[in-house]
Amino acid sequence: MKTVFTTGEAAKICKVSQQTIIRCFDNGQLKGFRVPGSKFRRIPREALYKFMKDNQIPTDALESGKRKVLVVDDEPEIVDIITHGLLDDGRFEVKVAANGFDAGMMVKEYRPDLIVLDVNLPDINGKEVCHRVRADQNLEEVRIICISGEVMEDRIQELKLAGADDFVQKPFDIDVLIERMCVQLEMEAPTVV
Repeated sequence: MKTVFTTGEAAKICKVSQQTIIRCFDNGQLKGFRVPGSKFRRIPREALYKFMKDNQIPTDALESGKRKVLVVDDEPEIVDIITHGLLDDGRFEVKVAANGFDAGMMVKEYRPDLIVLDVNLPDINGKEVCHRVRADQNLEEVRIICISGEVMEDRIQELKLAGADDFVQKPFDIDVLIERMCVQLEMEAPTVV
């Protein structure tokens, strides 16, 4: 379990900008220390936990140490493949929404680190979901990977312009999807044995 965090890591856990963490550190709201001989700031786990509690920031990401993923897809087989793959990896916590409406409600409450988003949902298209997530400043750190069986380069570009960070074609190998997620979350890719 990680015991000391950089300002960037603390920002991701708290789902705020790194500048906010630095400001709180510098004004004494967030306790920590500077690395000797440099200007780098470090925040002990206990200090970050107290800061999160004091500011009503959910502490579940810090407590579990797992990255939160919201899977939005109406195909049960795809949801099962993704969910089992992520849970088997052990570094992820997963919630599922079967449509865009549920996803919209869950993303605000759950505040995932990453959304795996089916582009063709029964009630709303993935492009619109991307727009809505990107329109909410509180969700600016959320990464979005769109998935679809339809691969048209102009459509992929539209999704990226709407706020998607990456695109993976269905059917996909779960290891490839997890590797792409790790890139987006700046995590180490799993070692394939």
